[in-house]
Amino acid sequence: MLLAGMGNDRPQRIYWDHLMLNASQVTNPSIDPLREPMELRTYLGPKPDRVEFDGEGNVTTELGPMLQLDIPVMFSAMSYGSISYNACISLARAATAAGTYFNSGEGGLHQDLYDYGDHAIVQVASGRFGVTPQYLDTAAAVEIKIGQGAKPGIGGHLPGEKVTAEISATRMIPIGADAISPAPHHDIYSIEDLKQLIFALKEATGYSKPISVKIAAVNHIVPIASGAVRAGADIVAIDGVRGGTGATPTVIRDNVGIPIEMAIASVDGQLRQEGIRNRASLVVAGGFRNSADIMKAIALGADAVYIGTAALIAMGCHMCQKCYTGKCTWGIATQDPYLTKRLNPNLATRRLSNLLRAWSLEMKEMLGGMGMNSIDSLRGNREMLRAVGLSTEEMEILDVAPAGR
Repeated sequence: MLLAGMGNDRPQRIYWDHLMLNASQVTNPSIDPLREPMELRTYLGPKPDRVEFDGEGNVTTELGPMLQLDIPVMFSAMSYGSISYNACISLARAATAAGTYFNSGEGGLHQDLYDYGDHAIVQVASGRFGVTPQYLDTAAAVEIKIGQGAKPGIGGHLPGEKVTAEISATRMIPIGADAISPAPHHDIYSIEDLKQLIFALKEATGYSKPISVKIAAVNHIVPIASGAVRAGADIVAIDGVRGGTGATPTVIRDNVGIPIEMAIASVDGQLRQEGIRNRASLVVAGGFRNSADIMKAIALGADAVYIGTAALIAMGCHMCQKCYTGKCTWGIATQDPYLTKRLNPNLATRRLSNLLRAWSLEMKEMLGGMGMNSIDSLRGNREMLRAVGLSTEEMEILDVAPAGR
């Protein structure tokens, strides 16, 4: 079976390039981010239907556990094994410095990364690799991985060439053995089963951290996302067809799934229509290239985004798409001791921090240009978007008006 690394590189339409952000001019003047405070802080987790206050103005409504992000961007799931130790530690350090989060992926958490647990999201995937009580307790949030954009409907795959002694200990599998996750969770065959696992993880963590459910963007994403929210998910993460990966069958990567743009608009609109949008935050992933893509995703209804490929490129990835061979000459997607030395974690951390800082400055510039001083004002505000060169049906799905109207 032919394997591939990274994301779908077919010349399919990228809808971000056909959406334009609005800008203020006279009646609603723009705001200068150099002179006025701009708020990018984002909270992920369930929000109450109403907020009550006491006589002194203090909030008395009990709030559920939430993640606080200083920038609405997180590092996507990339497991220790698919990428090197130096890459993992760089992501953890950069996330901590930037006030955001990194995702362990489905391969467990290296012992050195437990020090960064306050900024870690750990996954519980179908293979249950590396899942222990300590693993769950250490993290800031737990994510149930149902699917991912690069390989919807199939399980994860880590070739045996990458399974060293340290990865064997972290994943709790034999050295040199392929780590192949089952396609389904063998305890989830319905929304009721998913609800039971969410309940079990909340019980196991003392209801102290939000539980996320990660799903791939597929045709019936709307009822799936709605069911996940009704099952008790505090965060729903959706991964689109352009999402990257370390190893997947090429035919799956290139032919299965739908664009993340359509999934965001459809899910956000339906959850609002059902009156349950406040019960869970919406995190999206799959091909985010720059800060403008992120702003457009938030305007379509996302609360925050995951970035994976962009983070790897910041560290030095050259997109050769041979991650699954374990021969990455840049020291990122390899476990070869000689090759991993080529990635300097101090330099990689600085590059990742620079990426997030640069994007945060650009996001503030765009917010100010729209006459807004808070990212919350843009969230789900599709009036700030206009479509160029899209069909009527595409604009209807995105719920965006054409340019000039």
